[in-house]
Amino acid sequence: MVEHLRQQYNAAFTDDKYKAFLEGIHSAYNHKPSFRIAETPIFIPKYLKHRLLEACDEVNNVICSPNFKELTQNALQDASRLVPGEDKHTTFLQMDFGICLDAEGKLMPQMVEVQGFPTLYFFQELMAKGYRDHFDIPSNYHHLNNISSTEYVKKLREIIVGDCSPENVILLEIEPHKQATQIDFLGTAHHLGIKIICISELITEGKNVFYTDQNGLKIQVRRIYNRVIFDELFKRDDLQRQFDFTKEYNVEWIGHPNWFFRISKFTMPLINSPYVPACHFLHQLEKYPGDLENYVLKPLFSFAGSGVLINVTKQDLDAVQDRENYILQKKVTYTPAIKTPTGPAKCEIRMLMIWEKGEKKARVVNNLVRISKGEMVGVRFNKDKDWVGASVGFFED
Repeated sequence: MVEHLRQQYNAAFTDDKYKAFLEGIHSAYNHKPSFRIAETPIFIPKYLKHRLLEACDEVNNVICSPNFKELTQNALQDASRLVPGEDKHTTFLQMDFGICLDAEGKLMPQMVEVQGFPTLYFFQELMAKGYRDHFDIPSNYHHLNNISSTEYVKKLREIIVGDCSPENVILLEIEPHKQATQIDFLGTAHHLGIKIICISELITEGKNVFYTDQNGLKIQVRRIYNRVIFDELFKRDDLQRQFDFTKEYNVEWIGHPNWFFRISKFTMPLINSPYVPACHFLHQLEKYPGDLENYVLKPLFSFAGSGVLINVTKQDLDAVQDRENYILQKKVTYTPAIKTPTGPAKCEIRMLMIWEKGEKKARVVNNLVRISKGEMVGVRFNKDKDWVGASVGFFED
């Protein structure tokens, strides 16, 4: 998105450099991720960086409001979603923005989604280093926001491990070795020394929680870095487990599960900002917008785009039974701002944020980019395409 840098990068690109870049990522933790990694990072000009940070700040103000829990209480009406021990605020916050054009033809972020749930904090660090090692990334462009790589990993260790011994801290997931994001789990374990545990492996004794180490010894769990997605968990009746999210245990949640529901699509209709497209709870709409072709229907509590309806009709909306579980959101029109050797591409930027205890609000530390040439950002819309997939943004100082 910075024209002269894009021209330089494309001209200097070779398949051998790209292959070496991928091999470096695969060898880091002896794992090849199942998702595609793009041939290129993106270069973000200073004015777009300022707009993204301003957008994050405006959304942050809503999430920081004193009545936010009251406003989002309906997100936890279902008892199967209610986890004891909720803290004052989320620990992790992600904001996804499609890159569009404003009325003057300048790049403009438009929010697609907001999540109170951790994302690929460690993989993004690995990938950014890979791009810098194998391609010419200017020294005044950075993927991190006002923090060095060393400080970044240290800060994540302070948040996730804290004053516990790493053996008493776990990353919790459903069959983590089968997840597409396994490479991030491996990076987390590598940097923090914590164990990656499947929920089915946890042992409960009263309020205490344990896992068994490689020597067969029971190790007590004191902190849980939660990566379990609830809509996936709800589908896994076949998964035998003692651990029940709805019971109280002697553990501290690092990323309390309730924030997954509170800060989600459920939050979108609460935000009034030029960076957030019009969004409505379906059950609160007295009449449908006249330009339904410009809207998308989304289930509130789905993940990774499942259940999203792009081409909405009145009949589709009338057919929805549980209307309180859906939002109608104005479409975000991505602009093909990235010039690649095989045609222009669009992108979505996720701003990775942390909210430390004692701080007034979350702050941006890193970013995640998804590059697309399909109708939507996602693997199934980008099959057989190149210069698409997972990437990272380097922001101009």
